[in-house]
Amino acid sequence: VQLQASGGGLVQAGGFLRLSCAVSRGTFTSYSIGWFRQAPGKEREFVAAISWSDSPTYNPDSGKGRFTIARDNAKNTVYLQMNSLKPEDTAVYFCAADSAPTRVELAGHYHYWGQGTLVTVSS
Repeated sequence: VQLQASGGGLVQAGGFLRLSCAVSRGTFTSYSIGWFRQAPGKEREFVAAISWSDSPTYNPDSGKGRFTIARDNAKNTVYLQMNSLKPEDTAVYFCAADSAPTRVELAGHYHYWGQGTLVTVSS
């Protein structure tokens, strides 16, 4: 399974971005997909996940109410729509996949990872 994250960039506070995670070489509909982020000097943090059955989970401390996760099974892609961005959202965002993560909020429960895409929010 290969994951390709894209869509990061530089945006002003209050702006929006949509990240994409394209999955290849695997049965996309069998995987739950998670988004994590890591800011400089900080640990990797769970952002959101969506199960193979299209059930979303959000971290209330990192974007609930501002971020929306969705999957398009026809395109083998998961999206993270990020609105009302804040400077503290600045980080490298990673997507990850696993067939049955027991705890979707834990990075160690994902077997496959993408390379990350940088999001920078200026004040």
